[in-house]
Amino acid sequence: MSPLEIAANAIMAVSIVLAGRNNVHSWWLGIVGCALFGVLFYDVRLYADVALQVFFILTCIVGWVQWLRGAGGAPLRITSASVRTLAQLAAAGIAATVAYGLMLREFTDAYAPFIDSAVLAFSVIAQFLLMGRRIETWPVWLLVNTISVPLYASRGLNLTAMLYAAYWVNAVVSWWWWRRQMRSAA
Repeated sequence: MSPLEIAANAIMAVSIVLAGRNNVHSWWLGIVGCALFGVLFYDVRLYADVALQVFFILTCIVGWVQWLRGAGGAPLRITSASVRTLAQLAAAGIAATVAYGLMLREFTDAYAPFIDSAVLAFSVIAQFLLMGRRIETWPVWLLVNTISVPLYASRGLNLTAMLYAAYWVNAVVSWWWWRRQMRSAA
């Protein structure tokens, strides 16, 4: 366990808990944590996760602005995505997992290219749902965390694996919290 792994996880833990509590400060902390994770994942050859961290940094900036002013200058409310949208996102996630996994397997020395790619693809989907304050972000994060825990443990990132297990619990609690907030706002 390196100081980099400890710092990345500490910052991201705060960011993720704040996201679950529907707190806008989650976004700027996410930028810092993702930058640290990008370096960490590069060091252990999880290249899809490096690309994911770059994506997260960019979307943290956009999400921050959207949560503050995305509804015609007012903060976004928590809403639900349509079944059709969710089906399209699931199909896109599967296709992206296969395509990126094939690319990583063919052109890199990536460890577990398809599992790593699934983390990437479904994290992107979860992040877009989070940026739009869609309640379905939380079940997608549950899927991502379920895949991530054994992947990170297999690379010796034990603290990261343990925290992703805690993020799994946070996603369950956050899903409940957001449903409660969505109902009270309706």
